[in-house]
Parts: sequence; C-alpha cells; structure tokens
Amino acid sequence: MTAIKHALQRDIFTPNDERLLSIVNVCKAGKKKKNCFLCATVTTERPVQVKVVKVKKSDKGDFYKRQIAWALRDLTVVDAKDAIKENPEFDLHFEKIYKWVASSTAEKNTFISCIWKLNQRYLRKKIDFLNVSSQLLEELPKVTEESVPSGENQSVTGGDEESVDEYQELNAREEQDIEIMMEGCECAISNAEAFAERLSRELQVLDGANIQSIMASEKQVNILMKLLDEALKEVDQIELKLSSYEEMLQSVKEQMDQISESNHLIHLSNTNNVKLLSEIEFLVNHMDLAKGHIKALQEGDLASSRGIEACTNAADALLQCMNVALRPGHDMLMAVKKQQQLFSELREQFARRLASHLNNVFVQQFTQALLQLYNRSYFLSVPGHDQSSTLAQHSIELTLPNHHPFHRDLLRYAKLMEWLKSTDYGKYEGLTKNYMDYLSRLYEREIKDFFEVAKIKMTGTTKESKKFGLHGSSGKLTGSTSSLNKLSVQSSGNRRSQSSSLLDMGNMSASDLDVADRTKFDKIFEQVLSELEPLCLAEQDFISKFFKLQQHQSMPGTMTEAEDLDGGLLSRQHNSGALQPVSSEKDMIRQMMIKIFRCIEPELNNLIALGDKIDSFNSLYMLVKMSHHVWTAQNVDPASFLSTTLGNVLVTVKRNFDKCISNQIRQMEEVKISKKSKVGILPFVAEFEEFAGLAESIFKNAERRGDLDKAYTKLIRGVFVNVEKVANESQKTPRDVVMMENFHHIFATLSRLKISCLEAEKKEAKQKYTDHLQSYVIYSLGQPLEKLNHFFEGVEARVAQGIREEEVSYQLAFNKQELRKVIKEYPGKEVKKGLDNLYKKVDKHLCEEENLLQVVWHSMQDEFIRQYKHFEGLIARCYPGSGVTMEFTIQDILDYCSSIAQSH
Repeated sequence: MTAIKHALQRDIFTPNDERLLSIVNVCKAGKKKKNCFLCATVTTERPVQVKVVKVKKSDKGDFYKRQIAWALRDLTVVDAKDAIKENPEFDLHFEKIYKWVASSTAEKNTFISCIWKLNQRYLRKKIDFLNVSSQLLEELPKVTEESVPSGENQSVTGGDEESVDEYQELNAREEQDIEIMMEGCECAISNAEAFAERLSRELQVLDGANIQSIMASEKQVNILMKLLDEALKEVDQIELKLSSYEEMLQSVKEQMDQISESNHLIHLSNTNNVKLLSEIEFLVNHMDLAKGHIKALQEGDLASSRGIEACTNAADALLQCMNVALRPGHDMLMAVKKQQQLFSELREQFARRLASHLNNVFVQQFTQALLQLYNRSYFLSVPGHDQSSTLAQHSIELTLPNHHPFHRDLLRYAKLMEWLKSTDYGKYEGLTKNYMDYLSRLYEREIKDFFEVAKIKMTGTTKESKKFGLHGSSGKLTGSTSSLNKLSVQSSGNRRSQSSSLLDMGNMSASDLDVADRTKFDKIFEQVLSELEPLCLAEQDFISKFFKLQQHQSMPGTMTEAEDLDGGLLSRQHNSGALQPVSSEKDMIRQMMIKIFRCIEPELNNLIALGDKIDSFNSLYMLVKMSHHVWTAQNVDPASFLSTTLGNVLVTVKRNFDKCISNQIRQMEEVKISKKSKVGILPFVAEFEEFAGLAESIFKNAERRGDLDKAYTKLIRGVFVNVEKVANESQKTPRDVVMMENFHHIFATLSRLKISCLEAEKKEAKQKYTDHLQSYVIYSLGQPLEKLNHFFEGVEARVAQGIREEEVSYQLAFNKQELRKVIKEYPGKEVKKGLDNLYKKVDKHLCEEENLLQVVWHSMQDEFIRQYKHFEGLIARCYPGSGVTMEFTIQDILDYCSSIAQSH
C-alpha cells in the first residue's frame, strides 16, 4: 500500500500541487468488485483546499487515473455502520449517498480518522460521524478566529501537520526588524548559535535597563497617586451636586405629568366630540328624507310621466333610508326609532296607493281591450246576421290584437314594481295575481275569436262551419262523431267527401284533389302560428321587465316534459287559481304564462283536429310548420312557455300523423278488387305516388325529415305486401301482370322522386318488375306452339335420361316422321295467327295507363326468337342430316310481330 501511495503522489497529486494524506482500497457495495482508491488530499498552496478523490486504474492496467473529486466541505455524514464490531462497509453522504466496502477494517478506520482530523482542522462546518468508535476521534486544538486571516474562512494559514497554537505568522514589521538585526551581525547566517548567544546577552542588558528605569520612577508614581486621591474627592462633590439637581428635576417631572394628564383629557374630549359629530352627520345624511320626496310619496301623481318619475325617485330614496346599515347602538336612539316609524308609515301608505292605482290601470286596460274586441267581433255574435260578410269587412286579416300600447303604458311603472317587490311582497304578489286574472280572461276571448276566424276561413263558409259545430267564440268542435264523419267541404263548386285518410283521401279519386284548399290551409295554419309566437314572446318579455323577473337563471325544478307540464303544473294552477311555489324567477314566468295563455294549447289542438278532419294531408303541413316553430322557440329559450306549449302540440300532430300512416296500411289490407274487371294499377299504388310527391314538396329542407322517412318505410312495405296479396287473389288478371305493372309503377315513381331512404326498395321494385315480366312472357309464349313445345320437352327429357342426342331420332315417339308431323302443324300462317291471338290476350291483361304493352310484346318477340333458335339447335344436334327445318324463319317472326303491333 505504501508503494501505491508513493506512486499516486508522484503521478497524480504532485502535478496538481496536492499532498496525499490517507488512502483506502474500496469497491462499491452490492456490485461486482471493481477496486478503486479513495484518497484524502490537501493543496500545498494557500488557502488550503481539502478533497476526497476517487482514483481508478486504467482499463489497460499500467497507470492510475483521477476519476472524480469531492470537496470535503460538501461531505455531510460519515457512517461507519458499526462502532463495536469490525465492518469494512461505510457510507459517505455528499449530494447523494455513496456506499463503499473497504479491503480491510484497518484501512477504513485510518481513512475515517484522517477525515475527522481534517474536518477539525480545516472546516468550521462539522461533519456528522455515525457509528464511529470514540478512539478514532482524537481531539485537536480548535482554530480560533484570531488565528485565521481575513478572507480565509475555510482554511488555516499554518503548516499542514503542526498545531495552530505552535506557529504564528510574523507580521511585516517583525520581519523587517529581524532582517535589520541579522544584517548587523555577520555570523547570523553562518553561525546561528553565536547569533543566539548575542541576542541573549542583549536581552539581559535590556531587562536590567528596564528594572533600573522602574526603580527611578517611584517618586513620580507617588505624585500620581496623590493626584488620583484628589480626583476622587472632586468626583464625590460632583455626585452631591447631581443628587440635588435630581431632586429638583423630580418636582418638575411631577408638574409635567399633571400637565400631560390634563392634555390627554382635552384630547379625549375633542376625539369624542369628533366621533359624535360623525355619528350625527351619518344619521342626518342617511336617514333624512327630503320633504319633496315625502310629498311625492303621499300625494304624487301616478298618472303622469313626471309624477311617476318623482314617485320613483322618492321611493328609491325611501328604500335607501330604510335599508341603511345602522351602527351598534343607533337603533336605541329615540330619534332613530321615530324616523324608522315614519319610513314604515310612508312605505305602507305609498304601497297601498301604488297597488290601488295599478289595479285601476289593469281594469281600465282590460275594459278598453274588451270594447275593441267587441267592436271587432260584434256581428259574429248577432243571431241571424250574415257572418261571411262580417268576415269580409272585419276579419280579412287573420291577426291578433296588439297589446304593445298597454305594455308601453305599464312599463312606466316597472321601477315602482321593483320597489314594491322588495318592500311589500304581499301587495306585489296580489298585483301579479290580479294581472294574471284580467289578462287570462282577455287573452282567452281574443284567442278564441282568433281561432274561430281561422276555422271559418279553413272551412270556407259559415254554413260549413256550423256543420263542424262552431258556435260563437267557443272554438270547439261540438258536433257528434257521426256528423264529423259526414263532413263535406265546398270549394269552387267542387263538392267532395273527406275522411281521415292520407292515401285514399276518403274514398275519392286523386283527380278530385283540390290543391288550392291544402295551400289555403297551410297558409292559414302558418299565419296562426306566426301570430301566436310574437304574442307570447312579447307578453313574456313584458312580464319579465314589468314584474322584474329574470329569464336567464338556472331552474333547478323546471319541468321540461310535455306530459308534466300539461298534466301536472297546469292542472294544479287551474284548480287553485293562484301561483304555485316556484323554485326560481324563471319558473315563475312560466307559471304566469301558463295561467295567462291557458287556452292556447286546447285551441291549437281543436284547430289541428279540424284540419285533420278536413283533409288528412293537412297532417303533413302541420307537422312541418309546427316542427319549424318548435325548433325556432327552442333556440330562443328551450324551457320557455312557448317552446313547451308548441312541443306539446307537436306531440299531438306527430301522433295524428303516425295514426294516419297506420290507417293507410290497414286500409291497404282491406282493399277488395273486382272479379270482373282487370286489376291494372292498384289505387293505393297511385295514391302512394301522389302522397310521396306532395310530401317531398312539403318536407323540403324540413327539420322533421326523419319522421317522413320512417313513414315512407312503413308505407312502402305495406304497398309491397298488399300488391302481392292482391296479385295472389286476382282471378281476372294473371298474377305476374299485377306484379309487373304495379312494381313498374312503383319503380318509376321512386326513380323520379329520388327518395334517398327508399333506394333499397327502388332496387327491389325493379327486380320484382323484371322477374315477373320474364315470368309472364315465358308463361304466355308456351301457348301459340304448344305441341312443338311439348315435343321438344320430350326430346330434352330423353337426353336428360342419358340417351345421346344423335340417337334420339331412333326413339319411336321422337323420330323424324313425328318431328315433321309436329312442324307441319305450325306453318307460318298458323304461327302468325297464334301470335295475333297472344297479342290480343296480352292486350286484355295489361292496363292502358301503365303503357307496358309494347314492352311486353317486344320481350315476347325476343323470347320467341330465343325458343326458335333453341328448337333449331336441338334439330341440328338430334336430327343431323335429316334436312328437317321449321316452316318459318326468324325474319318471318319479326315481320309477324311488327305487323301485329301495327295493326292493333
């Protein structure tokens, strides 16, 4: 180990001006043994730097290299693992913990002891030594601050191995004196002993001189002592004078204390006066109501704009005075109590006066509106008067009365209503109830008259409206069920019977359909919704502004289901006649709107029922229009009264639409075909075309397109099933003809309308049309050449049994002579005659409206030619060299078919 230490000092540390003090051979704990050395070093230059250096042999093993170095000041803990038992493991805690295993316990102990000495000598920050034997930790002289030169806080200026107390550095003056002394002695350098003896002699001479000087100054010392005694006497006199002065100052202090206490009392009094003045100013400023405000509250004119403004300002001032935050103790003052009592009396008096005035305004507006309504609908209620002329004079425009002037007049009181809401909620709630009572009666009359006019416009004349049971302004269908089923509508001299059917239109033909009536109904229904929507929105906006209710708050308890609204909240309000407890102001708006417009939903349902009775196609118009208005209302406010009410009505419209579709499918199943006439295009097939064409024009860009697509799917499946059912039951017309013609019509309809959801059904209809066309052609062509067909069927059967084709002619029933006999029975004239009969028969089977005769005839021609070629092929294969041929050619067939088609 000594040789290694010398080698490390020579090769690594000497070039770096470092001196190696201790070394230990170690390896990392828990890993393969890769030995290295931990070295404790100090620098030879000042200030001294102490380091722990890790040295490792090179990979080639011929020299050592410095791997990593840590400053000793960064070492915080040295853990020897066990202070009693010998253990080669130890830990060094720098910025992280390094675990080592020494080659021997002695080397570990020597290295730890060196670290401890270096810590004691060179570092002020002490390292924690854990699990280290006390024998290894030897005490060293501590470094004092006086022995450390300035700027060297972590190093000592002495030698590396000598004690700090044994060596002190000379200052510059001492060095200069020594140099001068050595220059005066020639032997100082060559003979140190002689120089030391000389210095000793000179020191003795100096000591003697010092003693003599002390002895000579004894007299002067005595004089000095006397002077000191006199000085002490003077000090005693000064102390006596100071004591007298202190007594005098004590009396002055007592007088000053009295003056200070008097000043404190004056200051305290001033402070109290300032605070009292502040409190009085606070009460006067915040609880003093101007006389003008008091007069406005007691006598202010609530009918004029200027008076309303003055009352509003006075009410705000009164509210501020009543809501002022009094400081502790204010409420016990008699003046404050009287002022508060005055404010309460003014509040009660003004609240009664305001509530009474607003009630009078409600009554006045209600009476005025009723007079206008009476003037508008007077002739409608006169018995025996011509109501059609009345409509022409008074109700050409289907509009609802405008309440904007009433709202404008009442909005002047909006701030006063807000004041009333915050000060006297009972009167505010009473006004709210009165407003709802008056408005609900007014709107009920206006809306019922409005729907009455709409129903009369839909039915055309008053006489027809009476057939519906329209009486006065009730707006209800009061007729019996039988009278509704026997409803008849007159338009442009065209009388037709209507029912609730979408496809057969109440047993009337499609040519009788009056498109103008449907367009008129669509316009009237749209106008009804367009009039109701702004009416409800305007009233809702007025309610929120006048009664100071927020429309855009969260509503924890709002009901959004149509069933909850109709069956729950509405019915409870109708029974109680008052506002129910609400969970938010937005819910209160909705309850007020429900009570005010409680007649809208029943009237809309009656109008929808009337439109459905007039013409079931109206369900399409109503579904589209109602869906659009619901979508628009939901975009504005999904939980508003308008959105909820229209949503409920939309449910009814959708149910009527679905019921109509179900009825059409049921009526398809009940269709009966005459046994004596040919079938042709089935009524429900033609009506589906009409329905689809009209529906596409109505539902173009509609929000509820999905409902129509579902209806299409149900209807087309019903059409497919019932076409096959009718075809199977048909006796006059062949099944293939019924299937072919109707599915051709369906395919043509779907191709023309291009309904995306019915693409699969369009392909299916085309396939069915093609299959049944081919089946009908093959079946019909077997009749003109029946014997020839039977003969060649027998030939094909023999070949199928295994007889070779060239040997078929040897069969007795199928020899050449038999073939010639059969061929002779079908000369060209007979073939033409048979084709002519076939054409006539096909003509009887097919209907003229679908115009498939030429298509079928051309297909029969192609099929006949195909059979002809097949027969010729069999003759060529089974009767080779016989010279037997058909008595007509393909060209003859083409000529026959062409001449037959032209002749008919």
